[in-house]
Amino acid sequence: MTRVLYLMLVTTLLCGCSHDMPADTAQQAKGKALLVAYGCTACHTIKGLHASAGNAGPGLEHIADNSYIAGVLPNTTVAMARWIVSPRQISPGTAMPDLGVSPDEARAMAAYLYHQ
Repeated sequence: MTRVLYLMLVTTLLCGCSHDMPADTAQQAKGKALLVAYGCTACHTIKGLHASAGNAGPGLEHIADNSYIAGVLPNTTVAMARWIVSPRQISPGTAMPDLGVSPDEARAMAAYLYHQ
């Protein structure tokens, strides 16, 4: 039991809160615009987006501080981009819809969320 808890802690420390994409300001600006264009603020509060008043989904103001995304993926920008592209493939029961976001768009959106 102690070994399992130790492995879980190490995994969380190694995987959680990882900023594995460089903070490119052009990519972040694109991501910010895409978060608005796809209507993410209808369900989420997002730092820096004044139209952000959603409360159907979790607040994303401090997403980089979480250990997991949707309770199932280690919290990295790569995993966040994967989640944005196809949340229902990862967690079929999620309320988050598949919005048709491309992988490139999702990387830009994740860049904004993790580097705001």
